[in-house]
Amino acid sequence: MFIKQAFKVEHDFWRYLIGSVVILIAALIGQMPLLLAIIVKGMQNGGSGLDSITEESMYTMLDSNLFLFLMLVSFLVAFVGLFFVAKFIHKQTMTSIATSRPRLDWKRIWFAFVFWGVLSSGMVLLDYFYLSPENYEFNFEWKRFAILAVIAVSLIPIQTSLEEYLFRGYLMQGFGTVTKDKYFPFAFIYSILFIPFFVVLNIINDLNLLSNLFLGTAAILFGVLVFQLLKKFSFFESKTNDSLRSVCKRNWTPILITSIIFGGLHIANPEVGKLGYSIMIFYIGTGLFWGIMTIMDEGMELALGFHAANNLFTALLVTTDWTVFQTHSILKDISEPELGMSDLIVPVFIMYPILLFILSKKYKWTNWKDKLFGAIEESPKEDYKIVE
Repeated sequence: MFIKQAFKVEHDFWRYLIGSVVILIAALIGQMPLLLAIIVKGMQNGGSGLDSITEESMYTMLDSNLFLFLMLVSFLVAFVGLFFVAKFIHKQTMTSIATSRPRLDWKRIWFAFVFWGVLSSGMVLLDYFYLSPENYEFNFEWKRFAILAVIAVSLIPIQTSLEEYLFRGYLMQGFGTVTKDKYFPFAFIYSILFIPFFVVLNIINDLNLLSNLFLGTAAILFGVLVFQLLKKFSFFESKTNDSLRSVCKRNWTPILITSIIFGGLHIANPEVGKLGYSIMIFYIGTGLFWGIMTIMDEGMELALGFHAANNLFTALLVTTDWTVFQTHSILKDISEPELGMSDLIVPVFIMYPILLFILSKKYKWTNWKDKLFGAIEESPKEDYKIVE
C-alpha cells in the first residue's frame, strides 16, 4: 500500500532522476555557508584556501556549535528542494510521501522518539556509570550546551526527517514504481555488480576525484553498450527477462536499494576511516531496519521518530573526537575507537529484530511475507484504501 500509492501521482522514473538532481543541488547550495566559513577560517590560520584544508581538520576548524549549525542548514535547504520536487515534478503531497494514512500519525512519531531516546540514552548512561566509566569524561559546559540544545532541537529533526522522507519515502516509492519497467532487472543487476567493484577499487587504490570521474564515465558507457547489445538480441522480450522482472518487482527490492544507498552515503563520515569499512554493515542494516519498519507499518512515522531520537540524543549526550557529530555534549567518549564483530552483530542481527518484534505486537503487524516479499502491483486509484 505504501509503495503502491506512488502510482497515483506522476511517477515516471525520469521524474525521480530529475528530482534527485534538484535535491542534490539544493543540498550543495545549502553547504555553501559551511564551505565559505571553513575557507575563511583556513586563510585566517595561514592557509591558502581549500588546498590547506584536510578532511580531518575540516571538523575542528570551527567551533563545534557553529560547525553543527552550518552543516544542518544544508539539510534545511535540501528539504525545501524535496518539497519543490514533490509539488511541481510529481504533483504529490509531502504527506503521501511519508504515509498511507490521511495525515501523519504523531502518536507513532512520539512513541518511537521517546522509546528509542530513553532506551539508547539508558544504554549510554549504564556504560558511563557501571560498565566502562573509564571510557568517558564529563564534558558539560552549560553555556555551550545550551546553544547546542537550541541548535540540535531546532535542526536535527529536520536533518533526520529529510533523510527519512528521501530514502524511506521518495526513493523507496520511486524504485518501487520503476521495478515494473522491463529494463529494470538489467539496471539493478548491473548496479549490484559495478558498485561493489567501484568501492573495492577505491579502497585498494585510494582513487582521486579525476580517477573516480573517469571510472564512473567508463562504467556508464560500458553499461550503455551492454544494454544496446541486449536490446539488439531482443533479450528484454525474452522469458528470462520476464522471470527476472518477476523476482525484482517485489517490495524487498526498493527496501534493499534504498538501504544500500543510505548506507553508502555515510562512507565519507570520519568514523568510517577510524573504524573501517565493516561499519557499513551497521549503516546498511539500520537502513533495512527503518525500511522494514516503514513497509510493515504502511508509513514512515516510526522511522521518523527513531531516527530523530537516535541523532538528537547522541548529539546532546555523548561526543567523540572522530565522529561526524562533534558537539559540546554532556559526556565525551575518550576510548580508543575500535569495532568488533559483536558491535555489528548485536545491534543489526539481535537488537533490531527484537525491536521489530516489539513494534509488531504494539501495532499488530501481520502478513509479513506478502508485505516484504509480495509483488508490487499497480492498482487503480479507486482501489486504494486509507490505513488508519
